[in-house]
Amino acid sequence: MSHTKEHILSLLSEIPDPEIPVISIIELGVIRDIEITDDSTITLKITPTYSGCPAMKQIEDDVRKKLSENGFTTITINTIFSPPWTTDWITPEAKEKLRIYGIAPPEHSTEDKSWLTGKTKSIACPRCKSQNTKLISQFGSTACKALYQCQDCLEPFDYFKCI
Repeated sequence: MSHTKEHILSLLSEIPDPEIPVISIIELGVIRDIEITDDSTITLKITPTYSGCPAMKQIEDDVRKKLSENGFTTITINTIFSPPWTTDWITPEAKEKLRIYGIAPPEHSTEDKSWLTGKTKSIACPRCKSQNTKLISQFGSTACKALYQCQDCLEPFDYFKCI
């Protein structure tokens, strides 16, 4: 069987992000390059969302398992840090999945300049869509998220920070 990049992407799109299981690692944008040497050898380049992201080891293990189950015997995974990962690499479909799941999705990173001014962003509540929200903590359930609370429905929610 001949493997193509499209086939590999299809296989990898079945792997959920370990911290946010409603989106795949493909939708998250951490797979940067795929090289297929022959039908049993593959080299992948991955970029972590954060340099110390604890999910990267799990992602590597899941990728190795998925590819070996599908006939690859030699799998090399190289972690690259340049260019650095950005929330702009999250697909629009994944951002909608995040919102439905209860996590406010990131906007485009180039649009978020709040860190320059010290002002907190107005983040829409993923449940009731109110803009009347308040930053509770710069860190939510994971380092890549901030914790907000809606002042209308009173529900707390994570916001996937722009990078």
